[in-house]
Amino acid sequence: MSRSFSPANRQNSIRIRFVIALAAFMLLCALMASAQQQQSPTNQQRPRKVSGNVAQPAASPRSTPSQSEGEEVDEGDVVRVTTELVSVPAVVYDRQGRPLISLRAENFIVYEDNQPQRITNFSTTEAPFEIALLLDTSGSTREDVDLIRRAAFDFISSLRANDRVAILAFNGEGAGPNQLARVEIISKLTSNRAALRRAIASIGSSNGTPFYDSLVRIADEIFRDPPAEEVRGRRAVVALTDGIDSTSNSDYTVARSKLMHAGVACYFIEINTEDFVEDRLLGDCQDNGSLRLSRTQLERYRRIFSPRADASDYADFCQLGQFQRMQISRDLYDLARREMNDLAKATGGRTFVAQDLRDARNAFAQVSIEIGTQYSLGYYPTNKSRDGRYRKIRVEVKGITGGSTVRAREGYYAPSS
Repeated sequence: MSRSFSPANRQNSIRIRFVIALAAFMLLCALMASAQQQQSPTNQQRPRKVSGNVAQPAASPRSTPSQSEGEEVDEGDVVRVTTELVSVPAVVYDRQGRPLISLRAENFIVYEDNQPQRITNFSTTEAPFEIALLLDTSGSTREDVDLIRRAAFDFISSLRANDRVAILAFNGEGAGPNQLARVEIISKLTSNRAALRRAIASIGSSNGTPFYDSLVRIADEIFRDPPAEEVRGRRAVVALTDGIDSTSNSDYTVARSKLMHAGVACYFIEINTEDFVEDRLLGDCQDNGSLRLSRTQLERYRRIFSPRADASDYADFCQLGQFQRMQISRDLYDLARREMNDLAKATGGRTFVAQDLRDARNAFAQVSIEIGTQYSLGYYPTNKSRDGRYRKIRVEVKGITGGSTVRAREGYYAPSS
């Protein structure tokens, strides 16, 4: 059967064919574009900055970084690795040993495991400081405590008005002859000089030295919260002590790890008490003026210096011979000096040796100068592995005529997850 078409029908047929052809062409273009996008990842949108699991626009180079900074990733990628800011205290000296206090961020180069890092945070020597002042009064006489108080008074007076200080001491008030001292936070961080003087005036002598416990409390309580922007990288421990721990539940490795994680520079004013203590250790246990090494000290000595020995061999101090007592005392003093030097060097601080408490006032003055001339450098490591490994830091200075030397934090342990 034949069909006839009117002019109107012909026009409608042409329109239908055109629409079908156009749809087919658009579908073909879409398929080609999809294939090209899969083959060319560079056509995706620009990277975004992520922190944690939340994607954010990339910050401009001049923006101030937060405490954690993420990697740059492409759209659709999920990154859960964040990088923590590493703070590096640094003091720079000229050839004559005088501190240089007018440097800028561009004068410094920071390396982590020999890889250059981009400095994102920089504080000049004018920025305020937060200081935990630890005063070891264990075994001190009334005259010694007075000297310690005067040295501490002079120290806080030499600081700048906006520097904040916390005071810690070993409290033995009301303790019986067999009751050991405890760590007491006498004053939390404050810039109120009158309150700090009252706190220092209240300290007394104590029985026992929980030195490691005090360092742990400084990390856990005094510097528990992240620092404010103006004091980031400008926190320090200043301790007047001989470094001999006698009663702590914590040990050195724990205290060191916590302080390094907190980014706190450690300054030790090392009082020389070795000869005085040794003479009293050699006395008869029945004499009132004699000293004894605590069970904690004897067990630490056995564990470190004679790990194969039977624990019962070091259970009773009074059963030890004089030569053995003297050797244990000397080894423990050498250990304390190594630990203080190690911690000061690792955190960018310093150890000052004071032959007696009168000399401690000069040492406090030197610490004050150090703090007042310290820079703070901060960077986000290019190595984002959370492997818990130790990473070495090296700081170099450029653009200084006549030469210079720099003392800075030597390294840190990466976070682990």
